[in-house]
Amino acid sequence: MKRYSAFAVAREALRNHTGWERAWASPEPKKKYDVIIVGAGGHGLATAYYLGKNFGITNVAVLEKGWLGGGNTGRNTTIIRSNYLQDPSAAIYEKSRSLYETMSQDLNYNVMFSPRGCMMLAQTQHEVRGYERTAHANALQGVKTEFIGPKRVKELVPIINIDGPRYPVLGALWQARAGTARHDAVAWGYARACSDMGMHIIQKCEVTGIRQENGKVTGVETTRGAIGCDKLGLVVAGHSGHLADMAGFRLPIESVALQALVSEPIKPCMDVVVMANTVHGYMSQSDKGEMVIGGGTDGYNNYTQRGAFHHIEETVRALVETFPMIARLKMLRQWGGIVDVTGDRSPILSKTPVDGIFVNCGWGTGGFKAIPGSGWGFAELMAKGHSPLTDAFGLNRFHEGRFIDESVAAGVAH
Repeated sequence: MKRYSAFAVAREALRNHTGWERAWASPEPKKKYDVIIVGAGGHGLATAYYLGKNFGITNVAVLEKGWLGGGNTGRNTTIIRSNYLQDPSAAIYEKSRSLYETMSQDLNYNVMFSPRGCMMLAQTQHEVRGYERTAHANALQGVKTEFIGPKRVKELVPIINIDGPRYPVLGALWQARAGTARHDAVAWGYARACSDMGMHIIQKCEVTGIRQENGKVTGVETTRGAIGCDKLGLVVAGHSGHLADMAGFRLPIESVALQALVSEPIKPCMDVVVMANTVHGYMSQSDKGEMVIGGGTDGYNNYTQRGAFHHIEETVRALVETFPMIARLKMLRQWGGIVDVTGDRSPILSKTPVDGIFVNCGWGTGGFKAIPGSGWGFAELMAKGHSPLTDAFGLNRFHEGRFIDESVAAGVAH
């Protein structure tokens, strides 16, 4: 694989860009692999990448029923932060955030990571106390955050209204090294690096069955034939329960749609990420000038990937008081993604009742920010059977009552 660089761009410009290679290959599937990862989104591709980089396991296939990065990886609002209250959450998200900082160099692919900072507004006295507690917990965890007052909030976000009659801004939990990245580029960068290691990325290859003998996985049935494997990783977000059912076990998750929208492009007016959990809306400005707005999940289980008018009304109505200027903007587009939600709003990275099958799911509405940390820990779990990053997130925690309840800690599961 040729390295991308300024010199490569100049060289190709001189020969009319005829020398560029495909970013990743599209091979035919082999009869058997050491490891099969189902799901070519960010988490699946990151798992494959770190299997190769950290453990030398490169006889790997990543199967995707649609196109690479076409699920939640391409449908999220790109927020990256690690200021979680619970120790296991802070550890895996901080690992992820730190890996994002060097990802472009590691992958030789510009993922457009922007450490612009993220603030979570405190608009009630309860939130003030909660975020002050989180700031103290983060200090003990080695995660750099601070609680700031309304004056500092206004300095960082001049367009904000801190004196709203219903939802005044009383302060914010501020993480200066949080930010955003280009979601598609994250998937493409990992895919390119995996392909360069000799891994097979096989698109339009839906898994229709899981084969096993004597309680151990032996392979999968797909729309492109049977493929054998020694280990199988299920990394398919909202469809995790469906694949678990094929393998003969159940997962404590439910699937719901999460919706988002963007405005028409405008001039730069906001260079940080703002989350307002009391009104349940969050917003940032993209590199193209669009205001990227997200809100809550649907109130019922579903698999839709479309938007709905009531979410536009609920989310934008809530944000207009805090950001009056957005009342004058037109919506450019709206969409939904299928998220998988656990009872404690924390992920599952675990072995399963079937020997050789591992599952990575339950990230709910906060999966994008965790991609590199999730891939790092899940790869270690698959390679070694154990990872310090994933130990607390096993399926057994639901039997043992060891919940990692971030929804209670934060007031919202983002």
